[in-house]
Amino acid sequence: MDERSALALLYRRAGFGATSSELSAAAALGYSESVSKLINGLEQMDPPADAIAPPEMLQPPFYKPKSLSTPAAIMQFNATLSEERIALTNWWLERMVASVNPLREKLAFFLHCHFPTAISKVRFPLYMYRQNQIFRTQGSGDFATLTEAVSTDPAMLIWLDAGTDRLPDPNENFARELMERFTMGIGNYTELDVRAAAMAFTGWHLNTQTGQFAIATKLHTNVPQTFLGQKVSTGQEVINAVTRSQACARFVVASVWSRFAYPIETTDPLVAELASIYSKDRNIKNLLKMVFMHPSFLSTKTSTGLIKQPAEYVVGALRALGISAARLPAIKPPIMSAMSGLGQVLFDPPSVGGWPQNEYWLSTSAALARWRFAHQLSLVGDISPVVDSPAGSRVDAAAEFLSVESWSQSTSAALKRASTNPHTLVTLALVSPEYVSN
Repeated sequence: MDERSALALLYRRAGFGATSSELSAAAALGYSESVSKLINGLEQMDPPADAIAPPEMLQPPFYKPKSLSTPAAIMQFNATLSEERIALTNWWLERMVASVNPLREKLAFFLHCHFPTAISKVRFPLYMYRQNQIFRTQGSGDFATLTEAVSTDPAMLIWLDAGTDRLPDPNENFARELMERFTMGIGNYTELDVRAAAMAFTGWHLNTQTGQFAIATKLHTNVPQTFLGQKVSTGQEVINAVTRSQACARFVVASVWSRFAYPIETTDPLVAELASIYSKDRNIKNLLKMVFMHPSFLSTKTSTGLIKQPAEYVVGALRALGISAARLPAIKPPIMSAMSGLGQVLFDPPSVGGWPQNEYWLSTSAALARWRFAHQLSLVGDISPVVDSPAGSRVDAAAEFLSVESWSQSTSAALKRASTNPHTLVTLALVSPEYVSN
């Protein structure tokens, strides 16, 4: 893989793709320095993205007692929440489009998939916003600290029914998902561990008046529990034990590699190799750098290993065509409708398992939604690099414009047939297998 192709791959996986000018700037730095720049950006300010203010949202306790006593009041309240939800989704998409440190937003998106929480159950956009900020501000640090922050976050407390984890018969939902989905995976704990963890989490709940995490001491047991062979008495001790286990190290490494390189199992030798280093500090930023610098990352298996998820596809296309956050309202139908048609609405994953990968996104309905979205972008975006090229050079111009290494024979033939119509050519390029792959 030549350096320009390696850099294009890097910017697709550590961001949402690079424009031709961004690739040229990265080439001047070289691959290693470009990785360092992206990694350093995780802890730097992002003025264009930070300038996009979050929407105004209702604050806890959200409504006064008896204020929702009529159908009209309930309808108005639900309408307000719906408007806030749309505004919050647009806010995050606008951040992704505007970001000059794209790995911060890409990591937040990864963590939203790793700790999936859905507004359809949480209801209140403010809580989803707070969780999103946790991903952005703490996501690149210590995984144990991040896991505790997410576990005591209102969105997660509601999502996994923390309020029902109380004596004498605690709900095991959060304890089980913590181990199965977030930290270790099936096969690394027993039902006795689930029970012990649930007992340690008793009393955890959301104070609905303040919107803050709290522990109801009368509903919590102080009787020590045996969890993963250790004595624990609190939920924090459970999180500490599970996140510092070797099973968690393998699970996190496999999860990161699977989302930033290609799908992999925890039993793969590559996981053992990286986990032995990651387990020394459990720092996500350092793990990401190891992934991007690993020889296996710059491989055909990586470059063909993932299909863009809809959020990645939409944001990457908007950035490629120079459609700024301020111009998003010009997109018709609205971005939320496009995301819904593609099957992925931010803040609303389908289950605690989050969104699947690859083939899941290759449905007929999604293909039609991509075509409609791509056609709209070709009409409102800046496609001058293709328009200004001679008809005979437009296929190559489109590849450079979208940072595609090369077109297959069939894609090239289709693009050549559309070379006299730049809008159609760009539309075809945006829905091509070469662009849809990540």
